[in-house]
Amino acid sequence: MKALFVSCTLKKSPEPSNTEALARVVAEALQDRGVTVEHVRLVDHAIPPGVVTDLGEGDEWPQVHEKLLDSEILVVVTPTWVGRPSSIAQRMIERMDAMISETTDDGTPVAYSRVAGVVVTGNEDGAHHVISEISGALVDIGYTIPGQSWTYWNQGPGPGPDYVQTGHGHEWARSTGQLMAHNLHAVATALAERPVPPQG
Repeated sequence: MKALFVSCTLKKSPEPSNTEALARVVAEALQDRGVTVEHVRLVDHAIPPGVVTDLGEGDEWPQVHEKLLDSEILVVVTPTWVGRPSSIAQRMIERMDAMISETTDDGTPVAYSRVAGVVVTGNEDGAHHVISEISGALVDIGYTIPGQSWTYWNQGPGPGPDYVQTGHGHEWARSTGQLMAHNLHAVATALAERPVPPQG
């Protein structure tokens, strides 16, 4: 089983990402269950805006799309900015829109029988809103969202230190991330054994 972690941080590599630091908790818990994990930081790639899978020369989204189709588990990793997902996360969802009309040989949408979850950090509130926006979009695309398939961290009201600058709330965020991994793996395993059948 494979899991793809798509980071929507605004920071280019090798700059550290707070959200990726929390996502590693989920990745390690999945690896403990025998899942192969791959990470992609979208800002490091040339991904122009659009709603099709391949925009032609210079577009690096098709490589990410291939990784999505090669993974049973998707984890979207995004910071919170002004209470919303990052612009990179929005672009990812827009490019994934094309998957709604893509099907397997038996006519089943390509995202069916795949699961997804969300990791969010920010030194402001808005995490539940971000989780809801991304989860709702992924359901539209065809992903299954297991119960409690998210974790987040924020400092609380007003500006403050980032995730890696404080230990505040880390124990809760870690334990929630470990439960997230458990639920993603359990539902992905069930769907692997009994995938969504083609519509009769």
